[in-house]
Amino acid sequence: MTEQTLSIIKPDAVERNLENEIKLFFENNNLKIVKSKKVKISKDEACQFYKVHQTKPFYNDLCNYLSSGPIIVMILEGENAVLHNRKLMGATDPKKAEKGTLREKYGISIDKNSVHGSDSVENGKIEINFFFK
Repeated sequence: MTEQTLSIIKPDAVERNLENEIKLFFENNNLKIVKSKKVKISKDEACQFYKVHQTKPFYNDLCNYLSSGPIIVMILEGENAVLHNRKLMGATDPKKAEKGTLREKYGISIDKNSVHGSDSVENGKIEINFFFK
Protein backbone atom coordinates (compact mmCIF):
# COMPACT_ATOMS: atom_id res chain seq x y z
CA MET A 1 0.00 0.00 0.00
CA THR A 2 1.27 3.46 -0.89
CA GLU A 3 1.94 5.58 2.19
CA GLN A 4 3.58 8.83 3.14
CA THR A 5 6.06 9.35 5.95
CA LEU A 6 8.12 12.23 7.29
CA SER A 7 11.87 12.15 7.02
CA ILE A 8 14.28 14.63 8.55
CA ILE A 9 17.91 15.11 7.64
CA LYS A 10 19.21 16.20 11.03
CA PRO A 11 21.65 19.07 11.80
CA ASP A 12 24.79 16.88 11.82
CA ALA A 13 24.09 15.61 8.29
CA VAL A 14 23.08 19.05 6.96
CA GLU A 15 26.29 20.50 8.42
CA ARG A 16 28.30 17.84 6.54
CA ASN A 17 26.46 18.59 3.25
CA LEU A 18 24.93 15.11 2.99
CA GLU A 19 21.52 16.32 1.76
CA ASN A 20 21.93 15.23 -1.87
CA GLU A 21 23.47 11.84 -1.01
CA ILE A 22 20.65 11.04 1.44
CA LYS A 23 17.93 12.18 -0.97
CA LEU A 24 19.47 10.10 -3.76
CA PHE A 25 19.59 7.10 -1.38
CA PHE A 26 15.82 7.39 -0.79
CA GLU A 27 15.06 7.77 -4.49
CA ASN A 28 17.32 4.83 -5.42
CA ASN A 29 15.39 2.76 -2.87
CA ASN A 30 11.89 3.47 -4.26
CA LEU A 31 10.87 6.34 -1.98
CA LYS A 32 9.69 9.41 -3.86
CA ILE A 33 10.37 12.81 -2.30
CA VAL A 34 7.01 14.57 -2.60
CA LYS A 35 8.03 17.76 -0.78
CA SER A 36 11.26 18.99 0.76
CA LYS A 37 12.37 22.15 2.51
CA LYS A 38 15.20 23.41 4.69
CA VAL A 39 14.07 24.92 8.00
CA LYS A 40 15.53 26.03 11.32
CA ILE A 41 13.22 25.33 14.24
CA SER A 42 13.29 26.80 17.74
CA LYS A 43 13.83 24.70 20.85
CA ASP A 44 10.12 25.19 21.71
CA GLU A 45 9.14 23.82 18.29
CA ALA A 46 11.53 20.88 18.72
CA CYS A 47 10.00 20.16 22.14
CA GLN A 48 6.53 20.25 20.59
CA PHE A 49 7.65 17.96 17.74
CA TYR A 50 9.25 15.42 20.11
CA LYS A 51 6.61 15.66 22.88
CA VAL A 52 5.93 11.92 22.45
CA HIS A 53 9.36 11.46 24.15
CA GLN A 54 8.90 14.05 26.91
CA THR A 55 9.06 11.50 29.75
CA LYS A 56 12.34 10.01 28.51
CA PRO A 57 15.73 11.04 29.95
CA PHE A 58 17.12 12.06 26.53
CA TYR A 59 14.20 14.40 25.71
CA ASN A 60 15.93 17.72 26.50
CA ASP A 61 19.12 16.78 24.62
CA LEU A 62 17.03 15.64 21.65
CA CYS A 63 15.18 18.98 21.53
CA ASN A 64 18.41 20.97 21.89
CA TYR A 65 19.98 18.95 19.09
CA LEU A 66 17.10 19.19 16.59
CA SER A 67 17.00 22.97 17.07
CA SER A 68 20.81 23.39 16.91
CA GLY A 69 21.01 24.02 13.16
CA PRO A 70 19.14 23.79 9.86
CA ILE A 71 17.31 20.57 9.03
CA ILE A 72 15.78 19.21 5.83
CA VAL A 73 12.21 17.98 6.22
CA MET A 74 10.75 15.76 3.52
CA ILE A 75 7.57 13.90 2.74
CA LEU A 76 8.50 10.49 1.37
CA GLU A 77 6.00 8.38 -0.52
CA GLY A 78 6.05 4.75 -1.57
CA GLU A 79 4.97 1.18 -0.86
CA ASN A 80 4.85 0.71 2.92
CA ALA A 81 6.84 3.96 3.19
CA VAL A 82 6.97 4.03 7.00
CA LEU A 83 8.52 0.58 7.44
CA HIS A 84 10.62 0.89 4.30
CA ASN A 85 12.11 4.20 5.50
CA ARG A 86 12.81 2.79 8.96
CA LYS A 87 14.65 -0.16 7.40
CA LEU A 88 16.69 2.20 5.20
CA MET A 89 17.58 4.38 8.22
CA GLY A 90 18.81 1.50 10.37
CA ALA A 91 19.03 1.26 14.15
CA THR A 92 19.07 4.46 16.22
CA ASP A 93 22.62 3.67 17.35
CA PRO A 94 24.85 3.84 14.24
CA LYS A 95 27.18 1.21 15.79
CA LYS A 96 24.26 -1.25 15.81
CA ALA A 97 22.81 -0.23 12.43
CA GLU A 98 22.85 -2.77 9.63
CA LYS A 99 25.55 -2.35 6.97
CA GLY A 100 24.50 -0.02 4.15
CA THR A 101 21.80 1.83 6.13
CA LEU A 102 21.82 5.61 6.39
CA ARG A 103 22.72 5.66 10.08
CA GLU A 104 25.51 3.09 9.61
CA LYS A 105 26.95 5.18 6.76
CA TYR A 106 26.46 8.70 8.13
CA GLY A 107 25.55 8.54 11.83
CA ILE A 108 28.12 9.92 14.28
CA SER A 109 26.53 8.73 17.53
CA ILE A 110 23.24 7.59 19.03
CA ASP A 111 22.36 11.30 19.43
CA LYS A 112 23.75 12.53 16.11
CA ASN A 113 22.36 9.77 13.94
CA SER A 114 21.74 11.94 10.84
CA VAL A 115 18.10 11.07 10.05
CA HIS A 116 14.65 10.82 11.59
CA GLY A 117 11.67 8.90 10.26
CA SER A 118 8.10 8.54 11.46
CA ASP A 119 7.48 5.35 13.45
CA SER A 120 3.89 4.75 12.29
CA VAL A 121 1.41 5.84 9.62
CA GLU A 122 -0.53 7.81 12.29
CA ASN A 123 2.59 9.62 13.56
CA GLY A 124 3.65 10.19 9.97
CA LYS A 125 0.46 12.18 9.36
CA ILE A 126 0.96 14.20 12.56
CA GLU A 127 4.62 14.88 11.76
CA ILE A 128 3.90 15.82 8.13
CA ASN A 129 1.24 18.29 9.36
CA PHE A 130 3.74 19.74 11.83
CA PHE A 131 6.08 20.83 9.01
CA PHE A 132 3.75 21.02 5.99
CA LYS A 133 0.49 22.53 7.24
